[in-house]
Amino acid sequence: MKQFRNNIIRAGLEALYFTGAHHLLRPVFAGVGGIFMLHHVRPRRDSAFQPNHHLEITPDFLRATLTHLRASGIEIVTVDEMYQRLMQRDFSRRFACFTFDDGYRDNRDFALPVMREFDAPFTVYVASDFAAGTGRLWWVALEMVVAKAQTIEAEIGGVAVRLDASTVDAKQAAFDRLHDWMRALPGEHDIRREVSALCARHGVDENALCRDLCMSWDELKPFADDPLVTIGAHTITHCNLAKQAEAVATHEMAVSRARIEAELQRPVVHLAYPYGDRIAAGTREFALAQAAGFKTAVTTRPGMIFPGSAGHLTALPRVSLNGNYQDQRILPVLTSGAATAMWNGFRRIDAA
Repeated sequence: MKQFRNNIIRAGLEALYFTGAHHLLRPVFAGVGGIFMLHHVRPRRDSAFQPNHHLEITPDFLRATLTHLRASGIEIVTVDEMYQRLMQRDFSRRFACFTFDDGYRDNRDFALPVMREFDAPFTVYVASDFAAGTGRLWWVALEMVVAKAQTIEAEIGGVAVRLDASTVDAKQAAFDRLHDWMRALPGEHDIRREVSALCARHGVDENALCRDLCMSWDELKPFADDPLVTIGAHTITHCNLAKQAEAVATHEMAVSRARIEAELQRPVVHLAYPYGDRIAAGTREFALAQAAGFKTAVTTRPGMIFPGSAGHLTALPRVSLNGNYQDQRILPVLTSGAATAMWNGFRRIDAA
């Protein structure tokens, strides 16, 4: 089902490009700028089974994106600069912000050198447990479990199931079913319990994943000193805030910020909601982020930035640089706002 959805999205992007519709829609839906959302930047992996491939792009595609923006006269700015322009209603030149979620080491090793080539600033949103080496990258652990297994046994919705994982297609189907089940569980402790059980059963060391993939505090300190880098908060545990009690959600935001500020000795005034979709961040979370003192907070809802976004600074949409669509032809479609406009039913602001 997810592969079918990916094919539909790809077809839609290509249709916008080949028909030239993005040129017609640009004046109305390009807005004043856009916030690009990334996770991993690293060389392409060879494995046939990569269910989290949408979360990574290659350094070459990042370079192509930056080249396109510069050729289009779009200024690459910090999140602080974007905030100032929205507050001052300075829309004389279109802008782009680059944001990276989670704090992966490849942001330093592969993204930073490319960003330096273009003198392009960017923001990395750090989950403080990831930096401490105690976080749980459960979606990565799940990928490793399914990659190793031939069959997977689990109890989904109170029913014992046995999932085939003997082929690449079977693995993808098993991963999709398990992933959707995990996202629907009541709380993060439920996800941790189930993933830990699967890891123990299939010999995956989930405790090592965070240390292997994410920058530690000691690595983040020199990284954050780079003049191109801004550090934002991404909660403590990377939990679904909308599923938490209000006090817990507030704690996740505020304590994450406080820990990062204490470790890195710099103010943290920007937030990214974990998962960031409608079932993870809504009007309550937007208000909590504002009350916690964040200047901006970004979602994973697709969309461009418009003058009206100044009234919704803790509900900002982003444009995903998705690893499944690393085609330079889609870049003018993405920056035109045509794709996100169609996704949003041609609404400019989606902050409800």
